[in-house]
Amino acid sequence: LRAAGAIILGKANLGEWANFRDDEAETYPLAVGWSARGGSTNNAYDLSYTSWGSSSGSGAGAAANLCAAAVGTETDGSITGPSAVENIFGLKPTLGLISQDGIVPISHQQDSAGPMARSVTDVAILLGIMQSAQTDYTPLLQRGALAGKRIGRDMRFFNYSYFGSGIPGDEQTVNFANDALDVMASLGATIVDTDTGDVFAYTGDEFTALLYEFRAQIADYLQTLTHTKMRTLADLIAFNNAHCPQELVYYDQDVFLLAEQFVGYPNDPNYIAARSHATNTARAGIDGAIARDHLDAIVAPHLTNSTGPAVAGYPNFSMPVGIRSSGRPAGMLMYSTAFREAQLIAMAYDLEQQLQPRRQPMFLGAITPIPNGGFCSGHQPQGKAHLPHGRFF
Repeated sequence: LRAAGAIILGKANLGEWANFRDDEAETYPLAVGWSARGGSTNNAYDLSYTSWGSSSGSGAGAAANLCAAAVGTETDGSITGPSAVENIFGLKPTLGLISQDGIVPISHQQDSAGPMARSVTDVAILLGIMQSAQTDYTPLLQRGALAGKRIGRDMRFFNYSYFGSGIPGDEQTVNFANDALDVMASLGATIVDTDTGDVFAYTGDEFTALLYEFRAQIADYLQTLTHTKMRTLADLIAFNNAHCPQELVYYDQDVFLLAEQFVGYPNDPNYIAARSHATNTARAGIDGAIARDHLDAIVAPHLTNSTGPAVAGYPNFSMPVGIRSSGRPAGMLMYSTAFREAQLIAMAYDLEQQLQPRRQPMFLGAITPIPNGGFCSGHQPQGKAHLPHGRFF
């Protein structure tokens, strides 16, 4: 980006360890965008609402017009989630399209950087420069891209009760997504109800695989650094314990403690089985729907299906589709099979030009202090974290 002439303003705030340190942050949604180094990240549209994560600062910064665009990283939902709740566009690209060099890893099997911006045009420009083989996507930014396209409505994700209480969505969000589909139909697309499968069939295996991958890969990353004595996950756990009032004030490190037990990457049979099942099932669900129903892309309401494309390694484009009565943004996901970024960008641009969904943030509400978790006053972490669907990292 610098070589192309971009001015890099600085580092945006990131949810602590990309939200992979503890699952307690789910209890306090505002803590999802908190880090010991950067403090809390607040939502530009409602200061009392979550900025989601883990690319919280990237989403809030772009939404609040503090920068022209931002770079986020995602293992599962950390670009698409903040983009949805901040009324901006965010594209998590196909795994490997952008180099992973310099990304602090959770998993090389899922990690990717991606552009976050207030327009499809800016997303397209950034992606074309960021990817390993630079590509000019701007000729695709023309009206008419949706004409003749077949768009799948991933039906199970249009029912928020499917997720229990894990995702902050509502009927208005679903209605906005359906309205956007109506607009796509008016632009010449055919809407087809489809099903990419039950994500709960593989979220457990995804989490298991990530625990193995993180423990090994974070150690490999730390070994490359010269300015720190941290070398292993165990070192990070010990550091957090030694600096408890600063590091563990809002939530603990149960995911770290759990990951420390998952030794044996990449040859442990349990790891191989978990990663294979998760990745293959996610890919089969998306590819099967595309082949069966002859689809160009699949859509779902915001925050509902980051996991399928993330585990499959497929592109996922989050775009704004409205502002709810609460003043909080509603978004929609559009995803497809590998290396379909060009098609997604073209269709997203056509929809954006018709909807004009971007609204200036009003900074409503009041900043709500995050409750102190009390983890420095006798709490004993158990290392028994779980991963509810809707936890983004």
